[in-house]
Amino acid sequence: MATDSGVAAVSAERVDLGSFTFECGESVPALEVAYETYGEFTGSNAVLVCHALTGSAHVARRGKAGTGVTDQTTAGQARAWWDDTVGPGAAIDTTEYFVVCANVPGSCYGTTGPASENPETGEPYGSAFPPVTVGDWTRAQRRLLDELGVGRLHAVVGGSVGGMNALEWVRRYPDDVDRVAAIATAPRLDAQCLALDAIARRAITNDPNWNGGDYYGDDRPDPDQGLGLARQLGHVMYLSKDSMAEKFGRRSAGRDAAGERFPPGPAADFFPYRDVESYLDYNADRFVDRFDANSYCYLTQAMDDFDLAAGFGSVADALAAFAGEALVVSFTGDWHFTVEQSSAVAGGFRETGTAVAHHVVDSTHGHDAFLVEPERLNPPLADFLVDGVAGRAVTDADNATERDGHAPVHTGLF
Repeated sequence: MATDSGVAAVSAERVDLGSFTFECGESVPALEVAYETYGEFTGSNAVLVCHALTGSAHVARRGKAGTGVTDQTTAGQARAWWDDTVGPGAAIDTTEYFVVCANVPGSCYGTTGPASENPETGEPYGSAFPPVTVGDWTRAQRRLLDELGVGRLHAVVGGSVGGMNALEWVRRYPDDVDRVAAIATAPRLDAQCLALDAIARRAITNDPNWNGGDYYGDDRPDPDQGLGLARQLGHVMYLSKDSMAEKFGRRSAGRDAAGERFPPGPAADFFPYRDVESYLDYNADRFVDRFDANSYCYLTQAMDDFDLAAGFGSVADALAAFAGEALVVSFTGDWHFTVEQSSAVAGGFRETGTAVAHHVVDSTHGHDAFLVEPERLNPPLADFLVDGVAGRAVTDADNATERDGHAPVHTGLF
């Protein structure tokens, strides 16, 4: 499945899926979807990877060291976001699987969203773009796969809201998926996360440059101040108390390290400018250069709206038609999508008789652990894709009986 040079075939494309009606009832005349594929399709080896909130289709580098193939910046996102998990020889091995990752509708990395030009008006959609849901993302992915000639998926894999996207696949298209891996996710957001997302959107919509979401054009400044604040709040949500204490503590960064986006407060000459503030300011500056404020509002609302049990009565009822195998992965330091929430997802699968494992990783990293701890995530994920829940590195924390000598909670490296 690799090319003669040993490098998995890679493609970055954009496809026009034609008119698309969203679940809200509104339509766009042409939905373009940006996607990347890795590896070669054999008819039964397709793996769909669903990206997180501000991710893109650029899930892995287009070349590895020593291959003679160089990577390229994709839509402002220079670094492949899951490069340690997807690629030749990685957990999602692109020499074995045909991997597809598509940017979701409403985003700003090549797929049609609020910043895109409306072909009927010649102007950006802005606030006229239809509300989007996780269900809309899934339907668009299904249409993309139809265009690619992919029917049944060997697996669909996603982390964070991408995990919700993966769960929506087995709810909406249960006959199209053999295996699902839902990582650091939940059946729905809790009230605390809903509140934090609301505050983030209010930071954006209260920016003096917001203009009701119609701020596009060379003569109109972007609402970068609000978007930067929203991103800072997100970074706090993605880290744990332990990881922040270890990374920053109470250290001072020195006022000369402060950026210009956020003016210092009163008495700033007396009080220290701390490392944690410098981190937040740096990441806000980077984020506003690559992301769109409208897209941030649209995508967080899609995440807030998702409820796996909606229309079914329970999580188990929503998953009842799925006859494949499921891996649910959670991280102990993640307070955004908790171990208990993942256990509820696994319990829904278990109630229907689905072969499921809830693999819990002991971690202090917080929600970002699924991105920054590949050495702990990759072994169970790789084994699950090959052997299902019977995979050697797969454990089940919700099953009191230890299997094959592995403890229910994974605290070390395989």
